[in-house]
Amino acid sequence: MSVYPGAQFLFSAAAAAQFPPDEGTEIALAGRSNAGKSSALNAITARRALARTSKTPGRTRLLNFFQLAPGVRLIDLPGYGYADGPPAERDDWARLIEALATRAAVRGLLLLVDARRGLLPGDQQLLAWAEGLQWAVHVLLSKADQLTRAEGQRLLARTRTALAARASVQLFSARSGVGIDEARATLDGWLTKKVPR
Repeated sequence: MSVYPGAQFLFSAAAAAQFPPDEGTEIALAGRSNAGKSSALNAITARRALARTSKTPGRTRLLNFFQLAPGVRLIDLPGYGYADGPPAERDDWARLIEALATRAAVRGLLLLVDARRGLLPGDQQLLAWAEGLQWAVHVLLSKADQLTRAEGQRLLARTRTALAARASVQLFSARSGVGIDEARATLDGWLTKKVPR
């Protein structure tokens, strides 16, 4: 049974004019291509196929809006890094994400980082962007089931140090279930109280 029984895909936006009205509460979901954003969204909502998953990097090319409840939305952003879109298409993605930055409804950012690779320059750039917007950020070190327990704990400690006060962080695996409850608790906390901007 879904913990968000009203969860549903709303639509994909190819332009800012297609965004829903800037009201309610929104949480953005971002990460490098193939970091596991769609799998994380499905795991957190306890819905197997709410978001389409793919082993091919760069499949998410638009801003995908999902509704958890009336006026409560998750926004799946295009992956960055080695997405294979042409330059003009990548410029369109950048414009979409910059338009998202102007929305008052956005309360936070869930950032997926592949635990096998750790924080990379693209992740650091996105963190700096979110910090400039004064968004709350929570990092999910995804695919943590592919590390040993000791490796995971060392990575978590290193990442906490690297992030300092910019973001909170946890280990996460959509496949094994590690950290799903913790991620939901963070998400629910953002949805039920005002996050300073």
